[in-house]
Amino acid sequence: MRRSAWAREIETLDPEVDFERIGYLLATCEFAWDTEKALQFALFRTYAVPSISGLLSRTGEFSRRPLKRYDDTELLLAEVAENGLGSDRGRAAVDRMNDMHGRYRIANADMVYVLSTFVLEPVRWLQRYGKRPLTEREKRAGLIYYRDLGARMGIRDMPESLDAFDTFNRAYEAEHFRYADSNAEIGCATRDLLMSFYLPRRLARIGHPFIYALMDDPLREAMGFPRPPRWIVGLVKGGLRLRAQALRVLPARRKPRLVTRKRRVGYPGGYDIASLGTFKTPASR
Repeated sequence: MRRSAWAREIETLDPEVDFERIGYLLATCEFAWDTEKALQFALFRTYAVPSISGLLSRTGEFSRRPLKRYDDTELLLAEVAENGLGSDRGRAAVDRMNDMHGRYRIANADMVYVLSTFVLEPVRWLQRYGKRPLTEREKRAGLIYYRDLGARMGIRDMPESLDAFDTFNRAYEAEHFRYADSNAEIGCATRDLLMSFYLPRRLARIGHPFIYALMDDPLREAMGFPRPPRWIVGLVKGGLRLRAQALRVLPARRKPRLVTRKRRVGYPGGYDIASLGTFKTPASR
């Protein structure tokens, strides 16, 4: 396959030093669509843990304003990734996340697990459906980036290697994935929101099996989702592999695709980082 200019630049960079630049090129140029999908399913996995989905359910954000919740999460993560961990906007986004998380008793292990999905799901997605898998240089950069982000969020006892993250991730899911009504509530709200990007609401149910086709059995069972027909699984996964084959011969993206520049229904006039996310209600002050 032809190598893009982005991939050639990455090959000249040192992941120990240039991990932010490598991450930026991967997420906005080399694998923009794939990264977005991988992180969507990374978040899906976290909702299969009752302690995580239960907290999200209690805030009421997903039932009242699912699109805002999705946009705010995506924008806060993208502000850091696209502007830099040490930039003014990156620090403001981390501060906003820390303020939200600091108002709840969240187990450190839950925080490590959420971080592990961000580290691992892009690697796994691209291995299965990307035009190429990530290189060791790119994997190393992602690991260093998310460990740095985790440290700025006060997360303790983070695994030090990709293999250690994988071991932790699999053990955590084996112990904590189980059905809960809050899983189903948050999972259904997220599923319906994602389908709304592609189909009108009256047709959304038709698309549900196509989302289920990209989930493994433990995740579907923890959400209470049905197993889709085999032909749909084959169609979805086969379609993604055909897309990957096409991308290997098509010209690469010429300009970065920035999440922070996307037009959003909920923010027609733009947004301010300080207004993203959730805040204390008068009754909880």
